[in-house]
Formats: sequence, C-alpha cells, structure tokens
Amino acid sequence: MTPQQVTLVQDSFAKVAPIADQAAVIFYDRLFEIAPQVRSLFKGDMAEQRRKLMAMLTVVVNGLSKLDTILPAASALAKRHVAYGAQPAHYPVVGAALLWTLEKGLGDAWTSDVASAWGEAYGILSGYMMSEAYGQAAAE
Repeated sequence: MTPQQVTLVQDSFAKVAPIADQAAVIFYDRLFEIAPQVRSLFKGDMAEQRRKLMAMLTVVVNGLSKLDTILPAASALAKRHVAYGAQPAHYPVVGAALLWTLEKGLGDAWTSDVASAWGEAYGILSGYMMSEAYGQAAAE
C-alpha cells in the first residue's frame, strides 16, 4: 500500500468510528444477506462479535503503516477462524460486505480512491490470512 492509501483508509475509518456499533450491525446484516450460509458459523453473542469486529478493524487500520506489527495477530486470527469453520471462499464475501458497509457509512466520502485503498488493504490482509490458515495456494 502507498502512504496515501494508508492515510485514506485511516481517515475514512475515523469517520466511521463514531458509528461503530451501527456499522457493525450493518456489516453483519449485509454479510448474512449475501452469504446466509455463514450465519451458522456465528454461535455466540452477536453484540460481543460486533465489538470484536470493530476492535480488530481499529487495530488493523491503525497498524497499516507498520504491517509487520499486526501480521502476527492476523495470522493467529486466521488460524482461529479455521476452527470456527471459515473457508477460503468466505474471505471475498466478507470483503464485499465490509466495503459495502463502508460505502453506506461514508456516503459522499466514499470516493473511488477510498474504495481502491480499502480494497487494497483488504486484499493484502485477507491474502496473508488465507496463506497463514490454508497455505499459499489458497491465497492465490
């Protein structure tokens, strides 16, 4: 990612942070709408799951300028998700739900440059997580 893309992701996320709870609800509603088969993977308290999502996104977004500091946590998270039943095919669907949520939350601030920056960030991290969880072939 370029420094400009990192800034775009961080600045746009700062605009979503005040509505974090609402954004997390929108994200999971959208995820279950476009991929109803993943609903069964979420067995716990969804309020807690939404808090975890936003906390994880905060860590990732804040660490984008120094990826090496967040990769160990991303690796551990990816491996935990395997135990929950996550599959490589779920990563693009999660990405689509995330980008859709950000677009809705940001409104006019969701520009093509912001969309591209978020797509790049998600692509890098999801590719890394898939390779950690399932091997390099899954990430390609």
